Amino acid sequence: MTSHPTSPADPADGAGPARPRRRTVVLAAAGAAALAPLAALGAPSAQAATAAPAFFHGVASGDPLPEGVLLWTRVTPTAEAVPGSGLGPVTAVGWEVAEDKAFSRPVASGSVTTSAADDHTVKVDVRGLRPQTPYWYRFTAGATVSPIGRTLTAPAAEATTPGLRFGVVSCANWESGYFSAYRHLAARADLQAVLHLGDYIYEYANGAYPEAKYTVRAHEPKHEILSLADYRTRHGRYKTDTDLQALHAAHPVIAIWDDHEFANDAWSGGAENHTPGAEGEWAARATAAKQAYFEWMPVRTSTAGTVYRRLRFGNLADLHLLDLRSFRSQQVKVGSGAVDDPERTITGRAQLDWIKAGLAGSDATWKLVGTSVMISPVAFASLPAHLLGPLGKLLGLPEGGLAVNVDQWDGYTDDRKELLGHLKDRGVKNTVFLTGDIHMAWANEVPVNMATYPGSGTAATEFVVTSVTSDNIDDILHVAPHTVSLVAEAAIKAANWHVKWLDMDSHGYGVLDVTAERAQMDYYVVSDKRRSDATSAWARSYRTPNGSQKVERVYQPVR
Repeated sequence: MTSHPTSPADPADGAGPARPRRRTVVLAAAGAAALAPLAALGAPSAQAATAAPAFFHGVASGDPLPEGVLLWTRVTPTAEAVPGSGLGPVTAVGWEVAEDKAFSRPVASGSVTTSAADDHTVKVDVRGLRPQTPYWYRFTAGATVSPIGRTLTAPAAEATTPGLRFGVVSCANWESGYFSAYRHLAARADLQAVLHLGDYIYEYANGAYPEAKYTVRAHEPKHEILSLADYRTRHGRYKTDTDLQALHAAHPVIAIWDDHEFANDAWSGGAENHTPGAEGEWAARATAAKQAYFEWMPVRTSTAGTVYRRLRFGNLADLHLLDLRSFRSQQVKVGSGAVDDPERTITGRAQLDWIKAGLAGSDATWKLVGTSVMISPVAFASLPAHLLGPLGKLLGLPEGGLAVNVDQWDGYTDDRKELLGHLKDRGVKNTVFLTGDIHMAWANEVPVNMATYPGSGTAATEFVVTSVTSDNIDDILHVAPHTVSLVAEAAIKAANWHVKWLDMDSHGYGVLDVTAERAQMDYYVVSDKRRSDATSAWARSYRTPNGSQKVERVYQPVR
């Protein structure tokens, strides 16, 4: 197995560029794009008071390989060249990589140019590095030096790897609270990387989600984002958050998108939160969202416009990352039998074949799958009537009864049946789905057949992390955490035996620790998302023992 990332732009494992013979690099600046219309937004006051050029949006790294890593920054060359403005000159940006924070042992350097066509973002795909090695990096523009970032390459593809530890996060709505979860992950020195499972940004207008009276802080632009300039501006706003900057500077981030990087409940031809005509054509909006995402995120740009790809971490784990928005069929109505229609898909045919082949062909001990929406089946019909409405609102579903969440794999049962059947028939062991989206924490066994579970056995396990800030049940009902929701949690577990635990109210993050013996998820919660100084505490831990496809509770986190 190669350690090179594979995607539709690089379809065959092992098809990537050859390893450099010495410490050379391959440069990859952000792709060219049409100039965006002028944004009617001035520079933030902190930026206006600082001489340009400047690096207001921090630095980042991502998609680590054994021999390389992607580096990212955004330069503000002139005061008016704010994100999405389409203003500012072509600017030369230097970069350096070293073995120490003082940069006394440099290993690679170079220069790239960026312009308004790339929203003055910079991407550098550095190669020729050593496996499983920390490096420090920085950028320069004129006499200005960026903040320093630290990154870590992956273990060699066939290296015996005793352990791996990943931070896991999803669903960070700027207006819902502060990103304290990111700060606490940034403070950890024991992570291989941080996996972001989607909803890195949100598309809503000010006060739309949550309601204005519950908004903690205002994002920019104030209107719902629709154009390339809008998406660029929103990404730029997020990247001014100090906790988010700290996370990116401390660890490489491996990211996939979910719907809010586009619009709520996005599918291949539209979204619940998109009105054709009044808000333009969906294809143009989706193209703009993807362009801004690839410009602003430390993710290798795909010529096919997708984020599904594969990364390897020694012989211990293959990480398969899915794109569950670009190819899916439109969601059906709740209660519709169309969820079982074999013509409908959540993955698309090519991606489903790719993930099946990747899981069956992996020789790694663990097959980790980053999926933006939950694959485990869940029946909600047993919930008390007074909780069905709030839960439907949380899941973005219409009122009037809730059987399944049709935005998850439950709305596309044929794809799930094919994938889980493939795992069972091929004898694929140790598949662990890592999931975000639902703003709750779950520990699930993934049954081959829910109707006959546990007799029919399990095909995999699934650990779902809660949101960084996005609303949970208690936020929607405006009640104290772990009061009203306890009734719902008990009802869901009673009706879904494969659900071993869920927390419907907390905000926080996960830490996944993987060894040859087990994969363990430690769940951490923050004290108050509305406070920028929120503390963090361990809540629960669950693990999957090697070869078991089972979930069991652990009574302390990994130290």
